[in-house]
Amino acid sequence: MYQNKIKLTPQDILEKNFKIDMRGYCLTEVDRFLDDIIGDYEQFLEIINNLEKEKTDLLSEIMQLKQELRNSQLSVEVASKTKAGGEVTNVDIIRRLSQLEKMVYESRNNNSEEKNN
Repeated sequence: MYQNKIKLTPQDILEKNFKIDMRGYCLTEVDRFLDDIIGDYEQFLEIINNLEKEKTDLLSEIMQLKQELRNSQLSVEVASKTKAGGEVTNVDIIRRLSQLEKMVYESRNNNSEEKNN
């Protein structure tokens, strides 16, 4: 995915040979090579920052899904207790569904607001 953005490999850097003139290495050649290295480092930093942001977003989504799972498990628990204690009517089921929908839509709205910020 990122290979086409990176010019040099560690082996390229290790095996680089510069032309030698009267004063030592050719300064323009060394400068160009160092510019390539700087460009690669900038790409590496951009890639790292993007991956860190993606990781943060995914961790946030995991936390939200875990909360939804806990809420669903709690609702199932309450429903099973109600059923054991007495008869469940259609009104009870509709009321529980309404509460679950409200929790889901509120958490989705909160997540979309967080992503927009």
